[in-house]
Amino acid sequence: MTARKGGVERNTGETAIALSLNLDGEGNGSLQTPVPFLTHMLDLFRKHGQFDLDVKASGDTEVDDHHSTEDIGICLGIALKEALGNKEGIRRYGDAFVPMDDALAHVVIDLSNRPHLEWRVELPQAKVGQFDTELIREFLAKLAIEARMNVHVNVQYGWNTHHIIEAIFKALGRALREAVSLDPRVKGIPSTKGML
Repeated sequence: MTARKGGVERNTGETAIALSLNLDGEGNGSLQTPVPFLTHMLDLFRKHGQFDLDVKASGDTEVDDHHSTEDIGICLGIALKEALGNKEGIRRYGDAFVPMDDALAHVVIDLSNRPHLEWRVELPQAKVGQFDTELIREFLAKLAIEARMNVHVNVQYGWNTHHIIEAIFKALGRALREAVSLDPRVKGIPSTKGML
């Protein structure tokens, strides 16, 4: 099997990011970002997705965490799209319910080549520590656009903002793991169009 890997280096006036992704990994890698909360969430994502993910990022966090969070989402989406190649033999769809104490999150993915984020989430607090929680939606929107996939995020309930976001990232990893997995019964591209 050909290695399903993708990588990107992206340098702007606001951030510098080097990111690599292996879809058929073991949940390992090195995460160095200027946004500790996002680093924690990426660690959860890779462990639950069983992806090897390396991120080395710096950014203008003296302004705020927006540019770093958004640009890491962009880079992850680019790497994911590259790693998937023509998507031959993949399951294409994935979904996962994940509880985290008081919170229950549901993430559904379609690797459809049609980017869309559906966000049905109420976050009780505007911040977790120093992190602006509205940036989670920004991260996922950029990931969906660059990877060209449908991502639906539904939080059924929860009152602790940290737990809600943690459940989302765990569910994202597990849903994506299912969607990118190879199904021996799928011959060619999993679409009646013949392409994704």
